[in-house]
Amino acid sequence: MAPTTGNAVLGNWTTHAYHRGWLLNQANGLFDFFQHNSVNPKGGFYDLDDQGRPLDAEGQVRGIHIAARAVHCFSIGALLGRPGAGDLVDHGMDYLWNHHRDRKNGGYFWSLNNDGPVDSNKQGYGHAFVLLAASSAKTIGHPLADGMLDDITEILTTKFWEAKHGAIAEEFTADWQPLDGGAYRGQNSNMHLTEALMAAFEATGDKHYLTKAESIADLVIRRAAGSVDWRVAEHFDAEWTLDKTYYHPNEMFRPAGTTPGHWLEWARLILQLWALGGKRIEWMPDAAKALFAQSMALGWDNDRGGFFYTLDWDDKPAKRNKLWWPACEGAAAAHFLNEHLPSDFHEESYRKIWNVIERAFIDHKNGGWHEELTEDLVPSHSLFPGKGDIYHALQACLIPLFPATGSLTKGIAEAGGKL
Repeated sequence: MAPTTGNAVLGNWTTHAYHRGWLLNQANGLFDFFQHNSVNPKGGFYDLDDQGRPLDAEGQVRGIHIAARAVHCFSIGALLGRPGAGDLVDHGMDYLWNHHRDRKNGGYFWSLNNDGPVDSNKQGYGHAFVLLAASSAKTIGHPLADGMLDDITEILTTKFWEAKHGAIAEEFTADWQPLDGGAYRGQNSNMHLTEALMAAFEATGDKHYLTKAESIADLVIRRAAGSVDWRVAEHFDAEWTLDKTYYHPNEMFRPAGTTPGHWLEWARLILQLWALGGKRIEWMPDAAKALFAQSMALGWDNDRGGFFYTLDWDDKPAKRNKLWWPACEGAAAAHFLNEHLPSDFHEESYRKIWNVIERAFIDHKNGGWHEELTEDLVPSHSLFPGKGDIYHALQACLIPLFPATGSLTKGIAEAGGKL
């Protein structure tokens, strides 16, 4: 198959009616797959297998991020006018508010099953997604949104936020004791909190959310990533000193080395933050451009396509499997860059990433997207047992259809749902 990248005749795909229609069709396919398969009648949402069946219909352990992401994504569906989307928002908000919320100690449990908490710890990552869910639900006027938004904002401010660093701590026990001595700080939870803080700012107009997002970005990107040639460092000690030797057995959330997918995610978030802040912070555009360039130079597999999951600190592929979410974040970042800093490189990268998504990640037989591939782009399940949630793939499909000036909820709401 002859390469298409570099062919100027192809133009900017996101301006083409056909490409935009194709993206919308992919988004609809994702909505169909998860809307009709993932609702657990006992509360929360199932993880699904490749065919869209519950992985564990009776004993499903439900992480808080899955319910929160469902609320966010189906709030987007409701804004677009998708029938039934609001029912899933209701279902997810009920589970977050009445089951994940710790009524005794405050905050939100990490995971539950039918009998109650499985992991009762309070994770910054999970609380960031609760803020995103509450903010997105507010955009559609959900009756629980304001109360949840006030509650999660207070918890993040009084329990997680560390003013001396301008970022959040990572994790606590159920009764708010520092977990494992409180020695770990991570960029991943702070990255997702940045996304959620921007959504909260857009939903409420309260500038303190934006100020916190800018503070995290300054720490994690300008100072930390900037000090290691625009490779996003993942793991730090309690004083935010980089730990290049950090190891944790949970390779899904805390893999060793560096994770190019997060460089891509930050490239988009930095440009979104720059736009929301009135384009006044001068370092942000160049940082976003550098993060994306490094991810394509070091993380992209030029032979087979796709992004390696992790690299070591010598920039060599470590975990060589290809996950769906870095490809999703790469497509979204390339679009944002091409809107704010247009270049042939950004457009060619956008096409290159979508070509691999179409060829290897989209499950044309069963619906949904494969969440994990081998280095050779064959579906596998070493980290992800099935198809867990809609979040990354849906955003990749819809972000190019709306202005690159804020989150999807903001763009869709301001457009009145019109594409």
